[in-house]
Amino acid sequence: MTGAAPRARVTAVWSDFGGVLTPPIADTMGTFCEQHGLSPRALGTATARVAREFGTDDAMEPVDTPLIEEREWIRRISRELVADGHPPVEMETIAEAWFDGREVNTDWLRALDEQRAAGLFVGMLSNMVPTWDAHWRRMLAPERHFDDVLLSFEVGHRKPETAMFRLAEERSGAPAGQCVLVDDIERNCSGARDAGWHAIHFTSAEQAVRELAALTGRPVHSGSNQ
Repeated sequence: MTGAAPRARVTAVWSDFGGVLTPPIADTMGTFCEQHGLSPRALGTATARVAREFGTDDAMEPVDTPLIEEREWIRRISRELVADGHPPVEMETIAEAWFDGREVNTDWLRALDEQRAAGLFVGMLSNMVPTWDAHWRRMLAPERHFDDVLLSFEVGHRKPETAMFRLAEERSGAPAGQCVLVDDIERNCSGARDAGWHAIHFTSAEQAVRELAALTGRPVHSGSNQ
């Protein structure tokens, strides 16, 4: 009995933004909640209830596809918080507070730059809220680091939907077996694998750099793995 044929080397790398090119989402959430006198658990519960109004268990799906404007999304979350005896969230957008002080993961960004310089396609694949678009672009200049950027609110698909990965394949010109998603959410990684992709569940730049180099066959010399 023969073994499975080896898979082709990865030629297209798609990186998530929040939690991969930035500090962990839990850290950002903690800072936001501290600034507004909320507990992450209370905010998470309220956000989950609003998501269920749209028939999903994904907290961000209503606002990053988008199915609803961020202003109305915040209003509904605030309503749920107040009903549970917590302070309301009174703002038009949480973008300023969410991105304030947020830093780029420079180790990971350098690793992506090295893979791109070696001839690989490098793109960003993110479920992004429309009103947050200008904020992340101020953190890094996408044209300097990516061959393409796919954002959920622009294309009408989102991770972990197969349609998002098929569109990414078209944009990169690489078949599914030569694409890899690097994401901090395992659910998104599972969606990529279901679509025939490789996936790296990002927990640290060092770990992701090591796994990426193994998939692409291109060593990486930058970052914390030196």
